[in-house]
Amino acid sequence: MTVDITARRTVGRTGLAVTSVSLGSAPLGNLFQPVSDEAARATLQAAWDAGIRLFDTAPYYGHGRSERRIGDFLRGQDRDGYVLCSKVGRLLTPLRGRPMPDCGFADPLPFVPEYDYGYDAVMRSFEDSLQRLGLDRIDILLGHDIGRMTHGDAHEAHFRTFMSGGLRALAELKASGAIRAYGLGVNETEVCEAVLRDADLDCILLAGRFSLLDHKGALPLLETCTRRGVSILAGGVFNSGILATGPVPGARFNYEEAPPAVMERARRLQEVCARHGVPLPTAALHFPLSHPAVASLLIGVADPELLHRNTAGLRAEVPAALWADLMESGLLDVPVTA
Repeated sequence: MTVDITARRTVGRTGLAVTSVSLGSAPLGNLFQPVSDEAARATLQAAWDAGIRLFDTAPYYGHGRSERRIGDFLRGQDRDGYVLCSKVGRLLTPLRGRPMPDCGFADPLPFVPEYDYGYDAVMRSFEDSLQRLGLDRIDILLGHDIGRMTHGDAHEAHFRTFMSGGLRALAELKASGAIRAYGLGVNETEVCEAVLRDADLDCILLAGRFSLLDHKGALPLLETCTRRGVSILAGGVFNSGILATGPVPGARFNYEEAPPAVMERARRLQEVCARHGVPLPTAALHFPLSHPAVASLLIGVADPELLHRNTAGLRAEVPAALWADLMESGLLDVPVTA
């Protein structure tokens, strides 16, 4: 089993074809650490040279920095040669002397992200993104970070606003031809099921919930998506670090230090992979693309060497016996076929 990075898969029933591997650009917004403009451009060039043609960004990433960097690079490419995805749900307002909130981004641009999932806000966010990108269209637009994990007690109010306003805006943008597809960009499954009960989506960018380490809870959603013709864009496949580093001291899981139970499961996964001569990160990269609902795998990096390492892992051969061994060991909850 190897991965053809340039192979095209269709998003939902839209006819929009995306490469099986895409670039997630939160790191290009200086997630956790600063990235120079030169390193960001080199990473984008490495992704392009590898055949990646789906690029995902968001206003939130670096408070506009990621969109600016993505746009600066993509303006030099044939506009019909790639697919661009961005998000709505936060408006960026000028800092104007206010303290910068700690959102995990190093040296963000001087804007404060403020949640707003209403109709007018989504329309404004879309236009603002076009301005930051310096491009005249976005292909996929996603409602960003809706859900109880993000909003806590404020979830119900944000959810009602999105369902009554934001979704209507997304549908109108698609109907007008301004975008080709719309959906959600989230890191929890429950809100996806809730939206799908009342709305038709083209795709869901699901971060960290369909990984080699953490996937059982997402299986009902993926079954729904397969049945409904909704595509999954699989992000966070290393669960924010532990599947890339292995269960080393201080390994991160879901942006925090991994708890003992997660460390132990990662250790067992690593042992089984080692028996088959497969590095744990390679298995983690291959796993999500085995499901028929998954249209693309997002690689989130801001370093060309890491990009090359990940694409090499995707091109590596992973034997079917590994997946069978993981099933027998109780570490895999869904069969993997080539």
